[in-house]
Amino acid sequence: MSSVLQLAKRFREVLFDGLWIANTNFKNQLSDITWEHAVMKVGSLNTIAMLTFHIDYYIAGLVHVFEGGDLEIKDKYSFDLAPIESQEQWENLLNKLWRDSEKFIALLEKMPDSKLNETFVDEKYGSYQRNIDGMIEHAYYHLGQVTLIKKLLKEQYME
Repeated sequence: MSSVLQLAKRFREVLFDGLWIANTNFKNQLSDITWEHAVMKVGSLNTIAMLTFHIDYYIAGLVHVFEGGDLEIKDKYSFDLAPIESQEQWENLLNKLWRDSEKFIALLEKMPDSKLNETFVDEKYGSYQRNIDGMIEHAYYHLGQVTLIKKLLKEQYME
């Protein structure tokens, strides 16, 4: 299997269907979250909705670059989620995450392996390989947070 196909498989695992690393994935963890629970604060932690927005923000930013655009994402905007006040708004955010993730996978699968060693936008960002690996690691990091917040919410409100 080519390197880009392996990376695409790893990304698909953390977002959609993997169980190997964390015994779960974003799709599994977010599938039964209502909008009320998605926006509920647990102490000083980010909400599940905020983390969902945050991870999608970076995925969409990389997709834009993969499609030939400029790198326009900025860390300072990565938590700028508009208030979610309905199930429909929550489902729209989830659907955006799923669409952007599928697009990320499709673009990655079409990428030649040779592109992985090329500079990603600017030398300071390293290679495409580094950024794709970073996106996968970033997703697992926030998946862990979502999983823990969901457990805390279940203990307090969902059972």
